[in-house]
Amino acid sequence: MKIAHSPVYLDTSALTKIYVEEPESDALEAALLGRRDLVVSELCITEIASALARRIREGDLSQRHATKVYGQVATDLANGMFLRADISPDIHREAERLLLSVGRETPLRTADALHAAMAVGHGCRAIVTYDQHLRAAIVAIGTLEVLPEEM
Repeated sequence: MKIAHSPVYLDTSALTKIYVEEPESDALEAALLGRRDLVVSELCITEIASALARRIREGDLSQRHATKVYGQVATDLANGMFLRADISPDIHREAERLLLSVGRETPLRTADALHAAMAVGHGCRAIVTYDQHLRAAIVAIGTLEVLPEEM
């Protein structure tokens, strides 16, 4: 995967692949290596906590490993590895606009609308997602490059 545009928004599915070994984790890490233009939102961090809890419930991850992963995410954020995108009232209004426009024809979940609005609102030119619903919505919106190109 090659990422030409800058800055780049990482949704939760992409950010999780950096910290938990999953299919395509290695390719994503190689594509992101050395970049300092990666944007993540506070929503991603909360969703990662949810994903880790789900994996613990399902027996795919130990509590100890999940705690270590979450700690590493927090450390990397604190050390400036990622740029942060906050959810402001303007981001909520943009997400609502997307829900009422794009969401009429393409299924668009609330959290996905917020991710899309944060990416656009923070000047991102590309979004990395492995979520099919968000991918479809971003393609319908048409303002961001969606990566990886093929899934």
